[in-house]
Amino acid sequence: MSDPLFSVTDQITLVSGGTRGIGRAIAEGFAQRGSRVIITGRDQSAAERAAEQIDAGPGEIVPIACDVASPDQIDQLVSRVDAQFERIDTLINVAGVNRRKPALEVSESDYDAILDVNLKGAFLLSQRVARVMLREGAGSQINIASLNTDRPLRNVLPYAVSKAGMSSMTRALALEWGPSGIRVNALAPGFVLTDLTRKLWSDETMQAWGLEHTPQRRLGVPEDMLGTAIFLASAASAFLTGQTIFVDGGFTAGWNWPIGD
Repeated sequence: MSDPLFSVTDQITLVSGGTRGIGRAIAEGFAQRGSRVIITGRDQSAAERAAEQIDAGPGEIVPIACDVASPDQIDQLVSRVDAQFERIDTLINVAGVNRRKPALEVSESDYDAILDVNLKGAFLLSQRVARVMLREGAGSQINIASLNTDRPLRNVLPYAVSKAGMSSMTRALALEWGPSGIRVNALAPGFVLTDLTRKLWSDETMQAWGLEHTPQRRLGVPEDMLGTAIFLASAASAFLTGQTIFVDGGFTAGWNWPIGD
């Protein structure tokens, strides 16, 4: 028996970066539960291929190209979605990039490229979508944060800065928009095995380290993020805003000592 408390049926859901990885898994999961889901990627043909491959079930997948580093493309995206569907119920800010290198080797262009997508782009998309949600007096925005939101990993300084900023942005927007019916929360994934991270986690040393420090003793998969995203988009979380929820298998719960039982 389905529970309407957790329903996302008939929602208009916009997922930036919904063509692969975590964004794609969330988009597919929402569509299979009856949402009309708009997925974005930088390239229209890639977005269309992803839409064709996703099993939308009773829902719908609509592919639209949008580089969230471009304010003009963000405005065009939201205007098109608003014109077609006349509302946006849920925004999921997934689009993100990273360049792994020591801080002394990070160029200005590296820094700008990461912050322009991960933080500035996420804010501008949140802001533009909020104007639609404010008109309706309701909406849920879900920002994809990171373990770097809790503590930075080595050699990913701009990425860590962007994800720490994402948490502060989440709280600040929740504070401002809460009185108008918009909830803003963040979902922080742990170590998740995707096509982009598969090479990293194929290293035996990395595997051993990740499993040792994750109480559930496994890496996450994109589908592990779906339940929390649905919760945050549904009436089940009606009194929850300004929060960052770590879906990390327990990684941030504490440290494992080299001391036996």
